[in-house]
Amino acid sequence: MALRRAYLLMHRQADAHFTIDDVTADQFVLLRVLAESGALTQQALAARIASDPSTLRAMLVLLEKKELVLRTPHPTDGRARLVSLTERGELLQGELWSHSESFRQRLTTLLGPDDTTTLVSLLNRLTRALPPGESKLKS
Repeated sequence: MALRRAYLLMHRQADAHFTIDDVTADQFVLLRVLAESGALTQQALAARIASDPSTLRAMLVLLEKKELVLRTPHPTDGRARLVSLTERGELLQGELWSHSESFRQRLTTLLGPDDTTTLVSLLNRLTRALPPGESKLKS
Protein backbone atom coordinates (compact mmCIF):
# COMPACT_ATOMS: atom_id res chain seq x y z
CA MET A 1 0.00 0.00 0.00
CA ALA A 2 2.86 2.38 0.77
CA LEU A 3 4.34 1.83 -2.70
CA ARG A 4 0.97 2.47 -4.34
CA ARG A 5 0.39 5.62 -2.27
CA ALA A 6 3.84 6.97 -3.10
CA TYR A 7 3.44 6.15 -6.80
CA LEU A 8 0.02 7.79 -7.05
CA LEU A 9 1.17 10.93 -5.22
CA MET A 10 4.26 11.22 -7.39
CA HIS A 11 2.26 10.56 -10.56
CA ARG A 12 -0.36 13.20 -9.70
CA GLN A 13 2.35 15.75 -8.96
CA ALA A 14 4.15 14.89 -12.20
CA ASP A 15 0.89 15.28 -14.15
CA ALA A 16 0.35 18.67 -12.50
CA HIS A 17 3.93 19.66 -13.29
CA PHE A 18 3.55 18.87 -17.01
CA THR A 19 0.10 20.49 -17.38
CA ILE A 20 1.87 23.69 -18.43
CA ASP A 21 3.38 21.82 -21.39
CA ASP A 22 0.07 20.14 -22.31
CA VAL A 23 1.40 16.61 -21.76
CA THR A 24 0.77 14.00 -19.11
CA ALA A 25 3.42 12.28 -17.02
CA ASP A 26 2.82 9.11 -19.05
CA GLN A 27 3.34 10.97 -22.33
CA PHE A 28 6.54 12.48 -20.92
CA VAL A 29 7.83 9.00 -20.10
CA LEU A 30 6.96 7.78 -23.61
CA LEU A 31 8.74 10.73 -25.24
CA ARG A 32 11.76 10.29 -22.96
CA VAL A 33 12.08 6.57 -23.73
CA LEU A 34 11.98 7.30 -27.47
CA ALA A 35 14.60 10.03 -27.04
CA GLU A 36 16.89 7.61 -25.19
CA SER A 37 16.25 4.55 -27.37
CA GLY A 38 15.46 5.81 -30.83
CA ALA A 39 12.77 4.08 -32.88
CA LEU A 40 11.05 1.14 -31.17
CA THR A 41 8.26 -1.17 -32.17
CA GLN A 42 4.97 -0.45 -30.43
CA GLN A 43 5.32 -3.77 -28.61
CA ALA A 44 8.83 -2.94 -27.36
CA LEU A 45 7.70 0.56 -26.38
CA ALA A 46 4.73 -0.84 -24.42
CA ALA A 47 7.10 -3.13 -22.51
CA ARG A 48 9.61 -0.31 -21.81
CA ILE A 49 6.98 2.05 -20.39
CA ALA A 50 4.96 -0.71 -18.69
CA SER A 51 1.78 0.10 -20.61
CA ASP A 52 -0.89 -2.10 -22.10
CA PRO A 53 -1.13 -1.97 -25.91
CA SER A 54 -4.52 -0.20 -26.03
CA THR A 55 -3.42 2.60 -23.66
CA LEU A 56 -0.19 2.99 -25.62
CA ARG A 57 -2.09 3.16 -28.90
CA ALA A 58 -4.35 5.92 -27.54
CA MET A 59 -1.31 7.91 -26.40
CA LEU A 60 0.38 7.44 -29.77
CA VAL A 61 -2.70 8.58 -31.70
CA LEU A 62 -2.82 11.75 -29.60
CA LEU A 63 0.92 12.39 -29.90
CA GLU A 64 0.75 11.75 -33.66
CA LYS A 65 -1.99 14.39 -33.98
CA LYS A 66 0.33 16.82 -32.17
CA GLU A 67 3.06 15.80 -34.65
CA LEU A 68 5.36 14.64 -31.85
CA VAL A 69 5.72 10.99 -32.89
CA LEU A 70 5.65 9.11 -36.16
CA ARG A 71 4.53 5.51 -36.67
CA THR A 72 5.90 3.77 -39.73
CA PRO A 73 5.76 0.18 -40.99
CA HIS A 74 8.56 -2.04 -39.69
CA PRO A 75 11.01 -2.79 -42.52
CA THR A 76 11.01 -6.57 -41.98
CA ASP A 77 7.87 -7.36 -39.98
CA GLY A 78 4.69 -6.40 -41.81
CA ARG A 79 2.64 -6.68 -38.61
CA ALA A 80 4.79 -4.31 -36.55
CA ARG A 81 5.04 -0.53 -36.55
CA LEU A 82 8.05 1.51 -35.54
CA VAL A 83 7.52 4.56 -33.34
CA SER A 84 9.97 7.44 -33.42
CA LEU A 85 10.09 11.08 -32.40
CA THR A 86 9.54 13.75 -34.99
CA GLU A 87 11.82 16.78 -34.98
CA ARG A 88 9.10 18.62 -33.09
CA GLY A 89 8.87 15.72 -30.61
CA GLU A 90 12.64 15.77 -30.06
CA LEU A 91 12.55 19.50 -29.35
CA LEU A 92 9.60 19.21 -26.95
CA GLN A 93 11.15 16.23 -25.17
CA GLY A 94 14.33 18.24 -24.58
CA GLU A 95 12.30 21.14 -23.21
CA LEU A 96 10.28 18.79 -20.98
CA TRP A 97 13.46 17.17 -19.67
CA SER A 98 14.89 20.58 -18.77
CA HIS A 99 11.58 21.75 -17.32
CA SER A 100 11.33 18.63 -15.16
CA GLU A 101 14.79 19.12 -13.61
CA SER A 102 13.38 20.93 -10.58
CA PHE A 103 10.74 18.21 -10.05
CA ARG A 104 13.29 15.40 -10.37
CA GLN A 105 15.72 17.25 -8.12
CA ARG A 106 13.02 17.71 -5.49
CA LEU A 107 12.37 13.97 -5.43
CA THR A 108 16.07 13.20 -5.15
CA THR A 109 16.50 15.77 -2.38
CA LEU A 110 13.65 14.27 -0.38
CA LEU A 111 15.44 10.92 -0.24
CA GLY A 112 19.08 11.88 -0.53
CA PRO A 113 21.46 10.46 -3.14
CA ASP A 114 22.19 7.16 -1.35
CA ASP A 115 18.54 6.38 -0.65
CA THR A 116 17.59 7.37 -4.20
CA THR A 117 20.12 4.90 -5.60
CA THR A 118 18.87 2.21 -3.22
CA LEU A 119 15.22 2.87 -4.10
CA VAL A 120 15.87 2.68 -7.85
CA SER A 121 17.86 -0.53 -7.33
CA LEU A 122 15.04 -2.10 -5.29
CA LEU A 123 12.38 -1.05 -7.82
CA ASN A 124 14.45 -2.51 -10.66
CA ARG A 125 14.80 -5.75 -8.67
CA LEU A 126 11.01 -5.91 -8.24
CA THR A 127 10.50 -5.26 -11.93
CA ARG A 128 12.83 -8.11 -12.89
CA ALA A 129 11.29 -10.49 -10.33
CA LEU A 130 7.68 -9.81 -11.32
CA PRO A 131 7.32 -10.36 -15.06
CA PRO A 132 4.36 -8.68 -16.78
CA GLY A 133 1.17 -10.70 -16.71
CA GLU A 134 2.22 -12.80 -13.73
CA SER A 135 -0.66 -12.69 -11.28
CA LYS A 136 0.78 -14.59 -8.33
CA LEU A 137 3.86 -13.88 -6.24
CA LYS A 138 6.24 -16.83 -6.12
CA SER A 139 6.55 -18.35 -2.66
